[in-house]
Amino acid sequence: MIEPVTLAGSDRTVGRDLDDLAGILSASVAAGASVGFVAPLGVEDAREYWRGLRRPVSSGARVLLGARRGGALVGTVQVVLDSPPNGRHRAEITKLLVHPRSRRGGLGAALMAAAEDGARAHGRTLLVLDTRTGDDGERLYRRIGYQAAGVIPRYARAVGGFQDTVYMFKELS
Repeated sequence: MIEPVTLAGSDRTVGRDLDDLAGILSASVAAGASVGFVAPLGVEDAREYWRGLRRPVSSGARVLLGARRGGALVGTVQVVLDSPPNGRHRAEITKLLVHPRSRRGGLGAALMAAAEDGARAHGRTLLVLDTRTGDDGERLYRRIGYQAAGVIPRYARAVGGFQDTVYMFKELS
């Protein structure tokens, strides 16, 4: 089930979701995900990342969606709506993450479909994202209709060197 995730309140009121989100991020980075962090990423550092999203999520500048299995979050994606006045027609997709134990079951595509629906609900007609060139994310995005706008070589630092990043877009109907 895909649903909005709230991060409002204290760690006590969002404890399980915060723990699940931190686990997803930490495990994804450990499995090689290129999402702005370099392995190893400790769970407490991951929790701090999610705590930092409380304000943008609660203000509506960012939509946080989660996928649940058995009541626990196993995947997440964000839609960044905060744009300058000339960009109110677009949104950015960030941090599509599915826990490594839950991959290959269609959750990534389901989260992206929900993110696109969320963007449409906010009047967005153009989505942009970036991903590591040649990875599973790029293949997923191409399969669901995203097009490459260009590649930036050596864009992100990773364990063992630098990675190229492809910027992609999709026009929503």
